[in-house]
Amino acid sequence: MAAPEPEAPTTARSRAKDHSPWNWLLFIPIVVPLIPAFFNADSPRLFGFPRFYWLQLAWIILGVATTTLVYQMTKKRGDR
Repeated sequence: MAAPEPEAPTTARSRAKDHSPWNWLLFIPIVVPLIPAFFNADSPRLFGFPRFYWLQLAWIILGVATTTLVYQMTKKRGDR
């Protein structure tokens, strides 16, 4: 019978401990583009582009803004 391999010690530092409520905002840029009602029409047009195309750009901006906000609100201030 072989001896079981020892498990690697887990320390509190090796685990992610960020359970901030700000992280819930990261679901917004994932869920919002999945709502089909946003893509259900051709108008309004923006600079001649149908809604679908300019909404794709808007989702990118929404994702970047949300990610930046969550990062700024959850980064550790004195760990550097």
